[in-house]
Amino acid sequence: MRKNDEQEAERLLVLCVDRDDDIGRKTGIKTPIIGKEENLKSALKLILADPEEADANAMFEAIRVYETLKKDKKSHDQYEIATIAGSELGGITADRKLVSELGEILKKFPADSLILVTDGFSDEDIMPLVQTRVPVTSVRRVIVKHSESIEETAALFSRYWRMLFEDPRYSRIALGLPGILLISLGMLVLLQVFIKFDIYTWTAIVGLIILGCYLVGKGYGLDRKISAFLSRSYRYSISDLVVGFSLTFGFILVGIGFYQAWSFIAVEFKISFQIPVDIDKLITMLPLIIGWLINKSMTLAVIGICTIFLGKSVAYLLDRDSKFWRTSALVVVLAWSWTILNEISQIIINPSLPPDSLVMSIITGIIIIVASGLTTHFLSRKYRDFFQEKEKETQKETQESGDTDEDSSS
Repeated sequence: MRKNDEQEAERLLVLCVDRDDDIGRKTGIKTPIIGKEENLKSALKLILADPEEADANAMFEAIRVYETLKKDKKSHDQYEIATIAGSELGGITADRKLVSELGEILKKFPADSLILVTDGFSDEDIMPLVQTRVPVTSVRRVIVKHSESIEETAALFSRYWRMLFEDPRYSRIALGLPGILLISLGMLVLLQVFIKFDIYTWTAIVGLIILGCYLVGKGYGLDRKISAFLSRSYRYSISDLVVGFSLTFGFILVGIGFYQAWSFIAVEFKISFQIPVDIDKLITMLPLIIGWLINKSMTLAVIGICTIFLGKSVAYLLDRDSKFWRTSALVVVLAWSWTILNEISQIIINPSLPPDSLVMSIITGIIIIVASGLTTHFLSRKYRDFFQEKEKETQKETQESGDTDEDSSS
C-alpha cells in the first residue's frame, strides 16, 4: 500500500506573486526566491523596509500554507515554495518577467500543480499566465485588515495621500498631468501679454489636446512601451549610429522645409489663427495653399527623406544585408520625385499650364524605376557572395532562436 501512495505522490508548488515588483524595488532582492528559508528572510526584509506592504503579508501567508502542507504526515507529496515578481512598469513587461521566472522555478522543481498566493491585486491578469503552464488547485488572496476607528481611518488616508505623491505609479497621474496643464496655461498667459488672442478659447483647446494625448497614451499603453524602450540596455554598432544620424537630420530637414513653406504662405496670404475660421475664404485659397506648400517644401523634404533612406542603405551595406540594393534603388526614385512634385505644384498654382512636362516627368520616372530595378538586380547577382555570409548567419540565428522557443514551450 505504501508503494502505491508513493507512485501517486505529486509535486505541489506554493507560489507567491508580486506583479509590480515591490520586493525588488524596496529591498533589492532578486527574484525568483525559492525555498522556505530564503522566502522567510526576504519577507522579513520587506516588512522591515515597509511595514504596511501587502506583498510581505502575502509571502508570510505562502510560508504558512507551505508549513501546513508539510505537517501532513500521511501525504507523500513533495512541496516547494517560491516567490516571483513582475515589473513596476506593469503590462507586457511585468507579464514576460513573471513567465520567465516561473519557467526558471519549473526547471528546478517540475510541479504538477500549484497554490497561488497574491495580495488580491490584478489576480485576473496573473491567473491566465500561470494556468497555461501549471494547473492551479487553489488561490489564496491576502487582504490586509484595517481598524475602523477614526484614528486608523485618518492614518490610512494619510498613507494613501502620501502614496499618491511619492509612488511613481500614481504621481504620474496626480502630479504629472495637472503639472503639464498648468505649465501650458502659464505659457498661454505669457503669450497673451505680447499677442492679443482669446485666452479662454485657446486654454480649452490646449487642455483638450493634452488630455486627449494622455488618454490615448494610457489607452494604447504607449507610456509603458516608451518606458520599457528607454529602460533597455543597447549595444550601438556603426550601422545603428548611421541610421540614427540620418533619421534625426532627415526629419529635421523635412520639418524645416514645411516650416519655410508655411511661413511663406502665412505672409503671402495673410493667414492668421483666428476663431471662428472663415471657411469660405479657406476653401477658396486651399488649392493655392497646397500648391505653394508643395513648391516651397519639396526641396528640403525630398533631401531629408533621401537622407533617411541613404542612411539605411549605408547601414545595410555595413551589415552586408541584401536589402542594400532595393533601398539604394528607392533613393534614386525618391530623388527623381522632386521633378514630379515640382510639375504638380506648378499646375496647382497655375491650372492653365499644359500638363506635358508633368506627363514626361512621370514617364521618365517609370523608366528610372525600371532601370534602377534591373541595375540593382544584376549587381545583387554579381556581388551575391558579399552578402551571402550575412544571410547564412541570420538564418542560423533564426534557427537557434526557434530551437530555444521550442525548448521553453516544451
